Amino acid sequence: MELAGVEFARALVHGVIAYLPYMDRLIARFAPEWPLDQMAVIDRNILRIAMYEFLVTDETPVKVAINEAVELAKVYGSDSAPRFINGVLGTLADHLEELQREVRRGEPVAMAG
Repeated sequence: MELAGVEFARALVHGVIAYLPYMDRLIARFAPEWPLDQMAVIDRNILRIAMYEFLVTDETPVKVAINEAVELAKVYGSDSAPRFINGVLGTLADHLEELQREVRRGEPVAMAG
């Protein structure tokens, strides 16, 4: 992986960790039929990464983040994961401006180290 790719991955991981409580609340709110603790770990993390990309940073267009998340779900998730990921992220995207304001109002959780 090239250095820029490593830095991008590092920024994603740190960003997702910093905003984890906010993103998990949004997942719980917009996918109430799937409690977080019953959701596949890979699905939760794909959702968190995409959400961080389009709710917190302005580096990735919403459609690109959703498409990348669906592609990850096709490779790493169950047969139903791509549809689930697309549905949750699509619903979040429908409320994009409101959710961006909501997430940005809160302070990210301080990271150790």
